[in-house]
Amino acid sequence: MLIPFALIFVVMYFFMFRPQQKKMKDQKKFLAALEKGTKVVTIGGLHGTIVEVNEQTVLLQVDTNVKLRFDKSSIALDATQRLGQEGVKA
Repeated sequence: MLIPFALIFVVMYFFMFRPQQKKMKDQKKFLAALEKGTKVVTIGGLHGTIVEVNEQTVLLQVDTNVKLRFDKSSIALDATQRLGQEGVKA
């Protein structure tokens, strides 16, 4: 009776918890590596270029003379990598 529950737990760990932990670790590494000049996309879909990086925030230039400050956690992905991947698929 205990073996099926243990097996279910093991399957859940390898298919649900472990990939999520790896994804969170990769996101933390990405946020720590943000630097000036990187083109990024926020969680809300705003595209911009990083002008300044602080411990908790980044300053994005979204247009000429338009700069917005965001929490680092709101940066979703590197736009240059995303654009490069889409170009390969087309």
